[in-house]
Amino acid sequence: MNPTFYLSSVAAAAALAILPLAWRRLELSRAKHPSLTGHSRMAKRVAAQLPGYAYDDRRFFDSDGAPAELVAKRRAGFEALSQLFRTRYAKSIAATREARPALSDLQFTSSYRVPFQYSPHVREHLPVGAFVQASHGVTIEDLDGNRFYDLTGSYGVNLLGVDFYKACIAEGSALAEPLGPVLGAYHPCVLDNVQRLRAISGLDEISFHMSGTEAVMQAVRLARYHTKRSHLVRFCGAYHGWWEDVQPGVGNPLSPHETYTLREMDDCTLQVLRKRKDIACVLVNPLQALHPNAGAPGDSSLVDSSRRAGFDRAAYTEWLKKLRQVCTERGIVLIMDEIFVGFRLAPRGAQDYFGVQADMVTYGKTLGGGLPIGVVCGRAPLMKRYREDRPADICFARGTFNAHPYVMGAMNAFLRRIEAPEVQALYDGLDERWNARRAALNEKLREAGVPVQMANLSSIWTVLYTEPSRYNWLLQYYLRAEGLGLSWVGTGRLIFSLNYSDADFEAVSQRFVAAARAMHKDGWWWHDAALTNKTIKRGILREMLAQRFGR
Repeated sequence: MNPTFYLSSVAAAAALAILPLAWRRLELSRAKHPSLTGHSRMAKRVAAQLPGYAYDDRRFFDSDGAPAELVAKRRAGFEALSQLFRTRYAKSIAATREARPALSDLQFTSSYRVPFQYSPHVREHLPVGAFVQASHGVTIEDLDGNRFYDLTGSYGVNLLGVDFYKACIAEGSALAEPLGPVLGAYHPCVLDNVQRLRAISGLDEISFHMSGTEAVMQAVRLARYHTKRSHLVRFCGAYHGWWEDVQPGVGNPLSPHETYTLREMDDCTLQVLRKRKDIACVLVNPLQALHPNAGAPGDSSLVDSSRRAGFDRAAYTEWLKKLRQVCTERGIVLIMDEIFVGFRLAPRGAQDYFGVQADMVTYGKTLGGGLPIGVVCGRAPLMKRYREDRPADICFARGTFNAHPYVMGAMNAFLRRIEAPEVQALYDGLDERWNARRAALNEKLREAGVPVQMANLSSIWTVLYTEPSRYNWLLQYYLRAEGLGLSWVGTGRLIFSLNYSDADFEAVSQRFVAAARAMHKDGWWWHDAALTNKTIKRGILREMLAQRFGR
């Protein structure tokens, strides 16, 4: 045989063998979002190269090239705001400063309230108190006796108002008190909790855990165990807890190995699901419907005004139904992660709201009635942790505090109370009520002539900025000065409890507009034609390159 012909044949055969693999790889790449949030490994590489630096006193006030007279106005406004914080919140700030050196969580949150270039100056001159001592209605009270309208929502826990959860905890504690902290065995109320959760989820079996992160871990583990497949699919920008497989990229020391991060609401993703044979499960966080394929909005990344959000219920419902169909066809476990939005969109949760039945659902946060909880609900074949014919082949999951009597008691109080007529009435016209409130506030902001608008998914809101600016992150401090309580992510996520009355919301609206006007008056939203979101990002890139390479 001609050696040349032989080598050509081998090369052609190898090419034919590789071609399907290359095509599948191309399909996978097309299903990833083009941004860094869709490319975990690249995001980690880029993050590792970003230099840390801080603006000096001059650059802090003119990083957008504002004229000198405006910089002077900004200085005066900032100094007045700083003096107000130090005077009005003195005890709360003092306690926070005392705790910070020994409390690593506080060190992290206080360092990432604003873009890192501004952070040292802000921490020194605009310290935020992290301690509160009381809550009433829709307000929280700090150590100085100041009351704030609560827009933190306790990270999603506070759905029905702090007084509701105080009552749940008290009732649950009274129910569990005769048994006390006896672990391993179950308090009798667990029977009622299980039946109520089965009715809510539309699924067969229940598993209790100690946090939402643990619940997702177990759901994914069971999906892998029963499908005998390795990979999970999560969507770009979604959050499912902080463990390795579901939080690849920046923030995770390990690189992803068995995780595909794909585009949400994209046909290329459905194509990957149809063809690959290694996908065990798909995770859906319905909260992402407010900002598909974008990371959780926080003011620490608010370097310009390109934050976008908007909820299209019909489009997201159509997407979920397509996803449900593909998962059914391919034997992929569809996991609905309702830890954040559970019971917020509808009495039976996001499955009810969107009309899509998942194979497994995870709940947490508000379901615990104010105490820590994680729950997995699933179809019976997926929930079993052992095989009758292979007794050593198990899917282990336990936890010391799983089904803790006091948590189960508070959960039972929550599950019973949400069936009360006055609570069910809160869901009547829920979307219309909160959408109307958003529209009314947006109109007030337009009339005030400030470059701020709101977007919402029911009672979960985010703040958008309509003109290019480098100082949008500062609004959170003006809002605090007006008595609005925010979480450490600032204006990226505002969470209202459903017990906000029209009068309460009107008070929040007035304070919000007053804060925006004050910030506008102090000159922070100046810009000229040369200042665009693109030029802002290019300027920051030049700064970073100069810091990184010493130019």
